[in-house]
Amino acid sequence: MKYGRASRAVTLTLPEDVIERLQAIDEDLGRAIVSLAERQAHSRRVGAARLRQPEVAAYGNHAVIVVHPAKPLGRLPGVQLVPIGSGRALISLAPHYSVQQLELDLRDAIDRSDTAASEREALTALAAILRDSRRSRRVTLEERTIIVLESKRSRRKPRPGTTHRPQTVQER
Repeated sequence: MKYGRASRAVTLTLPEDVIERLQAIDEDLGRAIVSLAERQAHSRRVGAARLRQPEVAAYGNHAVIVVHPAKPLGRLPGVQLVPIGSGRALISLAPHYSVQQLELDLRDAIDRSDTAASEREALTALAAILRDSRRSRRVTLEERTIIVLESKRSRRKPRPGTTHRPQTVQER
């Protein structure tokens, strides 16, 4: 599986200038071609509200799941979506939240009546990736930690008995 669905290797012969243009889109030529094909398909579906499917992005012997943010996914209690560009995100789990709990919560979100059809489709695909990984004898599922920087509130509360004055640039 690559790009979130069944895939197969193909051999292409392309002009050098086309390869350069594709690499400007993505260093992975396959990903660049898929991106162009999906953009074209998206432009043909005028007015269609279809959420792009999660994909398994492989690098060496490892892979991560890349999603396109769906509201029900971002609303799950231990899930934080970490943007990586191009409208895509990685799934970050709170320390107390397991992959097994994520899979269970995805199933519940899929069954809820307020989940839109396109979101249900994307959540179902994500749940299938997790299920297939869990059942696979060729893949092990590991939880890893990513570093997420969260900005603090810019305003400080004044200490009791003091008046608040804005900081100058030099004081910051």
